[in-house]
Order: sequence, then structure tokens, then C-alpha cells
Amino acid sequence: MSSAPEGATAIAQSRAVAATALLIACTLLGLAGTDLVLPAVPTLPSALGGNAAQAQLVLATFAAGTGIGLVLFGEIGARHDNRRLLVLALGLYGMTSLAAAASPTLSVLVLLRFLQGVAASCAAVVAPGMVRALFSPRGAMRAIGFIGSVESLAPAIAPIIGVWLLHRGGWQASFLVTGGLALALATLVAVAGRILPPVAARRSGHSYIVLLTDPVFHRYALSQGLALGSLLVYVFGMPVVITATLDGTLGDFITMQVCGITTFIIAANLASRVVARYGAERVILGGSLLSLAGLGALFAYGLAGGRDMAVIIGLFLPFNMGFGLRGPPGFYCALQASHGDDARASALVLLFVMAATAGGTALAAPLVTDGLAALAAVALALAVAGIACLALLPRLAGAGTAAAGTGAGESGGA
Repeated sequence: MSSAPEGATAIAQSRAVAATALLIACTLLGLAGTDLVLPAVPTLPSALGGNAAQAQLVLATFAAGTGIGLVLFGEIGARHDNRRLLVLALGLYGMTSLAAAASPTLSVLVLLRFLQGVAASCAAVVAPGMVRALFSPRGAMRAIGFIGSVESLAPAIAPIIGVWLLHRGGWQASFLVTGGLALALATLVAVAGRILPPVAARRSGHSYIVLLTDPVFHRYALSQGLALGSLLVYVFGMPVVITATLDGTLGDFITMQVCGITTFIIAANLASRVVARYGAERVILGGSLLSLAGLGALFAYGLAGGRDMAVIIGLFLPFNMGFGLRGPPGFYCALQASHGDDARASALVLLFVMAATAGGTALAAPLVTDGLAALAAVALALAVAGIACLALLPRLAGAGTAAAGTGAGESGGA
């Protein structure tokens, strides 16, 4: 009789799907901390006093808090039950958001935004390790690809919701909504948190120093940060390139983004199937080379004086497709290379992404008015550095196989 085992498997899969949906909601709320507030920033000086430069600190301090929170929660999450940590962080996120809505001055809001950023980072740190514990290796890659797909929609949709909230309830509305949702999710995780695995470090001897000195971990973590950083640097610079040098409009940028995000989503959700056939190493390298080819073509087109947005959008697609293919197995292999230190590993990968993006954007900032080729050159340098990591650093044992290793707790579905 196999009905009982099959029934148990179906229940386990349903629990894993429900847990993944809960983790996606928590992660998306953290990501929305910037994009929901963005439309309200220009109105803050007139509402709270101060000037436009101080209003920009509302964004900058949130980003700074997020960076510190990644390191903090990476360390705490390696030592304690991630479920309790998530409840506490969501509660703090909710309370600081509601307090932000009641800020009497811009200076107070800036301080609260820092604390809000710290709390918002927790879900992004603990979610990947929980996903890895919920599924088989292939299932975890599929889940990571799907989560990445959903997350890629946040920068496009959240500002639209932010504009609607601004018109309906003023600058406070986005903070009130964020606060209410965070407290609701904290309650849900506290009540139904048993569907989430109690992930923490699986053995002693782990630390950030161990990971930072491990060349195998850097092969995947650093190359992941550089690959995504190159894509974000290009995207962040294109509005200026399009409007200032190509005589285009923001509508052209939106079209480019919609096409790119769609391509990324398709590729990310196919990644696990491609890995099952060709192995993680080939997919990571192949996806990286595909992105490099698209970016190289954009650089060459810009160097030749190309100005046709249809061509630029067409060349942007393999750039996105390549990262969509390499993103899920790249992140998964970085977690594997940490040997169970998932919280710290997740934090470092995200910090590498932030560092590559911030550094690349700073380098590109004075060059974007020079046109497409200049922006593409900076992004190209990051992409080449990422591939150099793959070429020079040692690989994870077994990562080249179709099923990239196994681990404790990876007995779930998919």
C-alpha cells in the first residue's frame, strides 16, 4: 500500500509551498521599504520641514540600515532559531514603520528609517536557508528562481502602489500600510510558524571569517554579487542614457524593463530544469557567458553610435536571460559552499550585490551622459570580474552534477 506515503508526501509538499509563500510575503515587504516610500520623498520637506537633500536621507539611511542588518541578522540567525528571529524582526519593522508615520520632523523620520532598514533585512537573510531546508536540491533551485521572479516585480509595482497611497492618504500612508502588514505577518509567523523549518548553523566553527577566507564560497557568492551588480548598474544608469543621449523617454525605459523582467522570470523558472540536465556548474558558467555576450553586444552597439531602442531592448534580453539561468543555481551553490551556515552566507551574498551595485553605480555616475557605451563598459567590467571568479576559484565538489548535492532537511518535494 503506497497511499499513506503518497498522502504524507502531498501534505509535506503543501506545507513547503505554504511556507515558501509566507517567506515570499515577508521578503517582499522588506524590499518594499524603499519603493513604496519613493513617491512620497519629494513631498516630505513641505510636510515635515527640511530640504530636498535631507529628504534623500530617508532613502539613504534605510539602505545603510539594511546593510548593517544583513550582517547583524546573519550572525544572530546562525546562532538562534530563525523563526523567532523573523517574528521579532517583523515586529520591530512594524513598530518602526508606524512610528515613522507619526514623525514630527524630518530628522526623526531619518532616524526611524535607519531602524526600519535594519529590521527589514531579516527576511532576506533567513529565507534562503529555510527554502533550502524545505526542498530537495532541484526543488530549492526552483523555489529560489520563483522567489527571484516575484522579487523582480517589486521595483516595478511598489512605486505604483506608493503613488496611489500618497494620493489617498498622504506621505504617512505607505508607512501605515507597511507597519500594519509587518505586524500581521509577525503574528502569522508566530501562530503558523511551525510550517517553517527551525534553521540555524548546523555545526560549530562557523563565522564570517571562515566564509570570507573560503575560496570555494567566493566562487559562487562573489560571482553572484558581481553578476547581479552588473545588471543593476546598467538598469540604474539607463534612464539618464535614454533621455539624455538617445532622445528617448522614460516610456522607452519602462518598455525595456518590462521586456527584461519578463525574460528574467522565464529563465529563472526554467533554471532548475536546465540544471537537472546539464549540471549547476555548466548552467552558472553558461548563463554568465550569455549575459556577457548580451552586454558586450550592447557595448559594441553603443560604441558604433547605435541609437535604436528596439535594438537596445533586443540586446538587453540575453543579458537578463543569462542571469535568470545562473541566478538560482549560483545562490544555491553559495549556500551549499557555506556548509550549513546559511544565514551568514545569505547575508554576504546580498552584501556583495550591494557593494558591486553601489561601487559600479558610483563609477558609472559621471559617465552616463557619455552614452550607452560608457555605461555598458562599467557593467561589462563587473561581469568579466564575475566570470574571472568562476575561472580562477575552486568549485564545490559535486556542483557539476545534475543534482547539486544533498543536505540535511532537503527531503521535501519538487
